[in-house]
Amino acid sequence: MRRGPRVALVLGLLRIYLAQANFAPHFFDNGVGSTNGNMALFSLPEDTPVGSHVYTLNGTDPEGDPISYHISFDPSTRSVFSVDPNFGNITLVEELDREREDEIEAIISISDGLNLVAEKVVILVTDANDEAPRFTQEPYIIRVPENIPAGSSIFKVQAEDKDTGSGGSVTYSLQNLHSSKFSMDRHSGVLRLQAGATLDYEKSRAHYITVIAKDGGGRLRGADMVFSATTTVTINVEDVQDTAPIFVGTPYYGYVYEDTLPGSEVLTVVAIDGDRGKPNHILYRLLNESDGIFEINETSGAISVLQSPALLRREVYELHVQVTEVNSPGSPAAQATVPVTIRIVDLNNHPPTFYGESGPQNKFELSMFEHPPQGEILRGLKITVNDSDQGANAKFNLRLVGPGGIFRVVPQTVLNEAQVTIIVENSAAIDFEKSKLLTFKLLAIEVNTPEKFSSTADIVIQLLDTNDNVPKFTSHYYIARIPENAPGGSNVVAVTAVDPDTGPWGKVHYSIYGTGSDLFLIHPSTGLIYTQPWASLDAEGTSRYNFYVKAEDMDGRYSLAEVFVTLLDVNDHYPQFVQSVQEKTMVLGTPLKIEATDQDAEEPNNLVDYSITRAEPVNVFDIDAHTGEIRLKNSIRSLEALHNITPSGDYSWSLQVQAKDRGSPSFSTTALLKIDITDTERLSRGSMAAFLIQTKDNPMKAVGVLAGVMAIVVAITILISTATFWRNKKSNKVLPVRRVLRRRPSPAPHTVRIEWLKFRRAKAATKFILKEDPPNENCNNSRVGVTVPPRAPALPPPPKMASSMVAQQTVPTVSGSLTPQPSPQLPTPKTLGGPVQSSLVSELKQKFEKKNLDNKAYV
Repeated sequence: MRRGPRVALVLGLLRIYLAQANFAPHFFDNGVGSTNGNMALFSLPEDTPVGSHVYTLNGTDPEGDPISYHISFDPSTRSVFSVDPNFGNITLVEELDREREDEIEAIISISDGLNLVAEKVVILVTDANDEAPRFTQEPYIIRVPENIPAGSSIFKVQAEDKDTGSGGSVTYSLQNLHSSKFSMDRHSGVLRLQAGATLDYEKSRAHYITVIAKDGGGRLRGADMVFSATTTVTINVEDVQDTAPIFVGTPYYGYVYEDTLPGSEVLTVVAIDGDRGKPNHILYRLLNESDGIFEINETSGAISVLQSPALLRREVYELHVQVTEVNSPGSPAAQATVPVTIRIVDLNNHPPTFYGESGPQNKFELSMFEHPPQGEILRGLKITVNDSDQGANAKFNLRLVGPGGIFRVVPQTVLNEAQVTIIVENSAAIDFEKSKLLTFKLLAIEVNTPEKFSSTADIVIQLLDTNDNVPKFTSHYYIARIPENAPGGSNVVAVTAVDPDTGPWGKVHYSIYGTGSDLFLIHPSTGLIYTQPWASLDAEGTSRYNFYVKAEDMDGRYSLAEVFVTLLDVNDHYPQFVQSVQEKTMVLGTPLKIEATDQDAEEPNNLVDYSITRAEPVNVFDIDAHTGEIRLKNSIRSLEALHNITPSGDYSWSLQVQAKDRGSPSFSTTALLKIDITDTERLSRGSMAAFLIQTKDNPMKAVGVLAGVMAIVVAITILISTATFWRNKKSNKVLPVRRVLRRRPSPAPHTVRIEWLKFRRAKAATKFILKEDPPNENCNNSRVGVTVPPRAPALPPPPKMASSMVAQQTVPTVSGSLTPQPSPQLPTPKTLGGPVQSSLVSELKQKFEKKNLDNKAYV
């Protein structure tokens, strides 16, 4: 019978405890694929636009209290998301890139004001096809022997794509597949010589192949995208000894005059290796020994007569000269044979004569491209030289008269008749940009005759231009300055690049690129750089831009120059006070400060000077023109002196302070400043008033003191609860139910002893009235109307405490629940009196609320 009431009592106490306990809030776990809850297994595509609403945190509080949401990140990582603390809406604020960061760790939390629950979540960043293939190990320049078999593998290109799935797979192809001798494996990137195709160094020494690397495609920002990249493979063909020697100046005719001495040179046979990449040496020999009448020099190819012409029985001798290449040991030697005709003559009555295809000719013209290969023969010139005499009378030398070292003539010595060959000696000197027309004289002059008969022919070579020059800027960099208020489409600077080539090769196309080029355009033909039509320049945001300009010809040859653009600051901002009407308290001997800021970028536009434009009476305050500090006149050292200055004996003054920048034209702004004056003796009479005055301009100081007091109270409560828990745990027995009383500590009563200054607002406002000034030349936009300064609002009521929290609190122990006695009703704080105290507290509250709003704006 006794246990029944005791059990009922315990159950009653338990119900009271459960009714008063405050349980922590919690998130809803809605599982995979949900867009609200606790972000469990949440994933997000990397191409999600910044500013998108991507998720909604959702939770509840058991007691139904209002809850707030928060999200935070490790300080070493980016803050990718932001959350609405009231509704839990999560917004993407940073661009995602799976290739750089494939998962994001964040801490989400939910709070009901008393309890905070935090969870660590991992957000997976899924791939989008936003990367293009990139070729590795560029440039691709390879050497291939000309005798490589058809179908052979030549080279392997490789491209990488950082995307995953189909967007990361790469296939290869050739741009001009049908006109190429090459083929490419689309999966491996192996380049091969097509079946049935051959390479020939003599026909083409280099091949240029464009390879395309393409990914498998994928989704990007809601659309199917396929990215590709191109590169050029340069195949240089290496010469192989596969061509027989070639004779130069054929056919060969020689003449022996009756007065020619034995051992004299008749003519010279010239042969060169047909493989011009790595030519071999040539050896000469006569196949028919000509009965010992003629011989040939083994290395030079010069044919000489060994007997006197008077002893010769025939008029014409037919010789055969064989040339052989000197190869490495074990390699077969290439050979060639040419006939040589030698005629015996004995008169000297004809000078050398030049012949063209249609007969005698003394001028030969040719058109050719500049910079031909070294050793190339000018095949467009069909010149034959002949001396109809016989023997030594028909022997003459050939040489070119004109700019030296450019061409050489073969043969240099002729007997009777020869085909004239002109060979390129200095390719660099054959430059269209230096000289469009090359003129030489071909001179033939007899060697061993007393008459020295000679003749000349004009050689006129018209050079044709090739694209052998790169456009060059007149300067490596360009510097421009432009006012920040320049309208869109304004000219900035003109760049100039010159390409000496002619025709389409000499046309220069301009373009710009770089991080600072977004606001600018360039005319592709003139090089004039101007701002975008929509561009709005602002020196306060970005005062300098630099980017690159590119000058490019039609074949892709280009050069770069750097452009630096500086925005000239324009005085386009007014000085701004924090408030147009300000109330401040001044302590005798201590200055107070008023401050205005100017958002212009450069001096002197952002330098502010201060002045007092109106005050009554006028002989009370001084202001520092540069710092804005306001002081009492040196003659005023006590409140009694102030009392004597004003007829009404007031301690409150109103000033009109002007902030004016130093720009041209200058701008100014005014503010109304209301000053209450006291001294340190009056402040010392009340600690509360002193504290309010000291923290009037720094409301965060008051908040810090309040936070410190609350932290101490919380720490003491935790220590008491911990000690009670461990004491009950060590006893290892159920303790009797006790009644524990917890009283909220009431602040110690104190008497506010402060004598406030007389603050006559209505009278001060009617005594000092601002009139609207007419517009001045400085474009002052600050106008204060005739208004009475507003009264400070009344102090807010003290915060309401929940009746259940004030009435009863429960402390859990090992033995059960301990119920404290109801704490006595807290005394109602008295309303602070006095107009000055109300004003100070109101101003402190307003500044504290303004700082909170500013801090929220940056979150």
